Amino acid sequence: MATFLYKLGRLAFRRRISVALMWVALLALAVVGASSAATATSSSFSIPGTEAQKAFDLLEERFPGGSADGATARVVFKAPEGEKVTGAANKAEIQGIVGDLKSGSDQIASVADPYKANAVSKDGSTAYISVSYKVSSMELTDPTREALQDVGHDAQDSGMKVEIGGDALQVMPETGATEIIGVAIAAVVLVITFGSLIAAGLPLLTALIGVGIGVSTITALANVLDLGSTTSTLAMMIGLAVGIDYALFIVSRYRAELAEGREREEAAGRAVGTAGSAVVFAGLTVVIALVGLAVVNIPMLSKMGFAAAGTVAIAVLIALTLVPALLGFAGKQVMGRKARKAAEAENKPDAKPNTGTRWARFVLRRPVWVLLVGVVGLGAIAVPAASLEMGLPDDGAQPKSTTQRQAYDMLSDGFGPGFNGPLLVVVDTKDSSDGKAAVSRVSDDIEGTSGVAAVTPATFDKAGDTATITVIPKDRPSSVETENVVHAIRDSGGDVKSETGAEVLVTGATAMNIDFSQKMNDALLPYLALVVGLAFLLLMVVFRSILVPLKAALGFLLSVVAALGAVVAVFQWGWLGSLFGVEQTGPIMSMMPIFMVGVVFGLAMDYEVFLVTRMREAYVHGESPGQAIVTGFKHGARVVTAAAVIMMAVFSGFIGSSEQMIKMIGFSLAIAVFFDAFVVRMAIVPAVLALLGKRAWWLPRWLDRVLPNVDVEGEGLRKGASDSDGPAEGGGERELVRV
Repeated sequence: MATFLYKLGRLAFRRRISVALMWVALLALAVVGASSAATATSSSFSIPGTEAQKAFDLLEERFPGGSADGATARVVFKAPEGEKVTGAANKAEIQGIVGDLKSGSDQIASVADPYKANAVSKDGSTAYISVSYKVSSMELTDPTREALQDVGHDAQDSGMKVEIGGDALQVMPETGATEIIGVAIAAVVLVITFGSLIAAGLPLLTALIGVGIGVSTITALANVLDLGSTTSTLAMMIGLAVGIDYALFIVSRYRAELAEGREREEAAGRAVGTAGSAVVFAGLTVVIALVGLAVVNIPMLSKMGFAAAGTVAIAVLIALTLVPALLGFAGKQVMGRKARKAAEAENKPDAKPNTGTRWARFVLRRPVWVLLVGVVGLGAIAVPAASLEMGLPDDGAQPKSTTQRQAYDMLSDGFGPGFNGPLLVVVDTKDSSDGKAAVSRVSDDIEGTSGVAAVTPATFDKAGDTATITVIPKDRPSSVETENVVHAIRDSGGDVKSETGAEVLVTGATAMNIDFSQKMNDALLPYLALVVGLAFLLLMVVFRSILVPLKAALGFLLSVVAALGAVVAVFQWGWLGSLFGVEQTGPIMSMMPIFMVGVVFGLAMDYEVFLVTRMREAYVHGESPGQAIVTGFKHGARVVTAAAVIMMAVFSGFIGSSEQMIKMIGFSLAIAVFFDAFVVRMAIVPAVLALLGKRAWWLPRWLDRVLPNVDVEGEGLRKGASDSDGPAEGGGERELVRV
């Protein structure tokens, strides 16, 4: 592989104009496609194989035109102090708004008058209008949203407080200025690392081109592939981070080759042949982790994984082709004056060891202590993970300043927390001899269930073979008590089916969230086994060792559990929550652990591959195991440190998002990268390798014969050094074209 990538790097360097124009053309094509594509109108959410989804599908079949998947809204009214919503003036105002809503948009399916739908609180202080739409929240037009938002202004003028909840107001999440700050921090880190504006700007430029192509392609295909609003955001988050890192690896190695006296074209070829090999395998681990999300069998999550994986693949291709091409344009300016002097000083026999060298030597002297401190420290941070509670965020997780959160609080105060998450029980009586009697029994059973606040009368479809019952729990939607209510209704439904033939199904947003969380839990171990297993095999090929990949996987698991502990402490317990803009604590988003495992595993392997391949390269070329560790840190520690700080900066930028999901993902990825890069890869890995010595690189002979030799260390380049070292910048073209 090293030889092939070496030739590719030299070809890209020599044909830099063609390569650059090709990528610019791809970017332009993607942007044109995104700008001309129809706006994404749908973001369907389905969970195949769950009871909630089965009930949802049954409603679609038995209640045609009922818009079961349509957006919903609740316009909540609170009377002024000393008044009631049942007062003549307030009642007239609210009923007038009911009429305005019905005529406000042709996308509205139904509007429920609170005085006819029993939607007035017992003390008369609060009432709400339920609005159902024919289309999903992402398909609502701007005039429809504006009509909903403007509907309460007149009532507010009369003294009532009016707030709006529900998913009808759901819009694209805003990440804010902190995302830009993250990129700015990355730029500063690159300038400090390279000491050259051109060398620092090159990774940023190539990463932005890659993300531009990836996100534009996602936008262009969003309507066709039914991609959710967070798909492009997450692809941008991951694409920016790995795009900068991969280019950083190549540029760093290129400068190292120049410092050794090689001509620019040869240096570009060798940079791509060695560091490029690490980039390919690091990128493969990220792609495996993201594509592996498909095993969960949730279409939305699978699409997010595929989209992000595509962006990572683009980042790898750009690092292997566009980066060496731009290095050709950069000339010798890629080495700043200070950088050239530093490189010359570092190559002298009596040169002062750099920070990476000094740290590696310290770890070699105290490997046991370093290992204990790292493992115990991460273990302590991981303790809160034992209290992990999972769910999906609702309006109660919104910032207190939003109308959705205020409507949520008003409903809780006026009616009880359970009104924010009603359950919908669907009773299929098609196989029952007495459907009405079966439905009546179901209603009675539910009323006697602990944790139920209210049960509405059953509503039958036209055929009379399906009934729906709305159940109001006593507690909030994301509570354990509400989850227990769902399980209790489902358990009693089993007895009903065996005795009457009627099937009882529980659905609704709350039940969907519960089923989603359970599906995430069930998929976590199989997903871990698949991703870690495939990556273990991949790393075994790269390092030609059994213990090094095993150590890499175990270190990753430690950093992920520690990151989960930090997430629980901040978002569930509220520790330092105000620092990160967490206004409401609650359960951790149910897709968080499995998504974090997927992304962080791939990113963690970036550092593992880049750092340890330098050690493996030194060991293969004759250095002792201890000296190989020092060599790996001498050349790789600074780059890995810069890459980790850049990733943390990019991910931290998303903590400023208005969307709780994006905020939580940004925090979790940033803290996980910190733990993995600075504790696991920089401390635990060299300590373990120092303790293992030569055993770290042991591989059974039979396995050595079976595994393909991909030559990540560039051994093939060394053997051909006499033929390729130091050619003129235009030389060798005829030979390369023949190949």
